[in-house]
Amino acid sequence: MDAASPRSPSALRDRLAHVYWIGGGSGAGKSTIAARLAQRHGFTLYATDDVMGDHARRSAPEDTPYLQQFMARDMDERWVTGTPRTMLEEFHWYRGEAFGLIVEDLLALPADRGVIAEGFRLLPELVAPLLADPRHAVWLLPTPAFRRAALESRGGLWQIAGRTSNPERALRNLLERDGMFTERVDATATGSGLPVIRVDPAMSEDDLAAQVVASLGL
Repeated sequence: MDAASPRSPSALRDRLAHVYWIGGGSGAGKSTIAARLAQRHGFTLYATDDVMGDHARRSAPEDTPYLQQFMARDMDERWVTGTPRTMLEEFHWYRGEAFGLIVEDLLALPADRGVIAEGFRLLPELVAPLLADPRHAVWLLPTPAFRRAALESRGGLWQIAGRTSNPERALRNLLERDGMFTERVDATATGSGLPVIRVDPAMSEDDLAAQVVASLGL
């Protein structure tokens, strides 16, 4: 791509320099912390979970083969009959499908105020080329105990698993898959010298918020 193009890596870094990215594993507190920071600093909040349905509808089938495969499966095929490893490797958002639509959405937001983008879809290898300042991104890595406690506290532990024919097995699969995803994010981020914060049950919400603020330089 031509260096002068508005979609070249250097141009995108400049156009997204006002964006702060909070990624990481499920149940790590990303949404809670992002909302707190957006309110405190008067930033726009962009939650990638909220636009998953819209992105699925906007995606071209030829560009999202894993998404098409996922949508063709029933709940048991998605969460019960496969292995956690297969679920990890074939889950469309973990493959980075439709990440370009996240970038499109962010570019469409007003650039005269900061933006907090958050969600597990913000994979380190996809965000890193967009960072004008490496301090503008951080990944939260929950321990298995923290992840389960967080899901229980917000009533989401059985939200997916409870819609299958074998909720206990589906939950085990989901938690193991999410754990492997967190490990992958950890390895990718730390291997690239990007900041991470490990979140365990001993950490309060205020403590986590303070660490994120410090890491992002806010």
